[in-house]
Amino acid sequence: MEQADTNQSLEVCIVLCTCPDGGTARQLSRGLVETRMAACVNIVPNITSVFRWQGEIQDETEFLLIAKTTRSRFGALETWLQANHPYDMPEILMVPTVAGLEAYMTWVREETRQT
Repeated sequence: MEQADTNQSLEVCIVLCTCPDGGTARQLSRGLVETRMAACVNIVPNITSVFRWQGEIQDETEFLLIAKTTRSRFGALETWLQANHPYDMPEILMVPTVAGLEAYMTWVREETRQT
């Protein structure tokens, strides 16, 4: 299996973001890809999130976005998600990659390159 070298792999990252419903998840995913802030976004439906919010324990069904992008695009992606997300404080977590298939990593970098 062909792997990307570590320096280029570190540029690619994954962003996790939860959404209240499928329509919002599709809208946000499409916006991220259309604006080249993400090369691909997976939507994982019907996850259960248990968390404390405003002093109360919440138990909610949500949709999880898994966006593939680059560190250089993360700032724009974060700003865009905050502006377009219905939550007051959306979950936006960036997770670095350590290695990956070179062809895929190159594709992510090309698809998120600013034009």
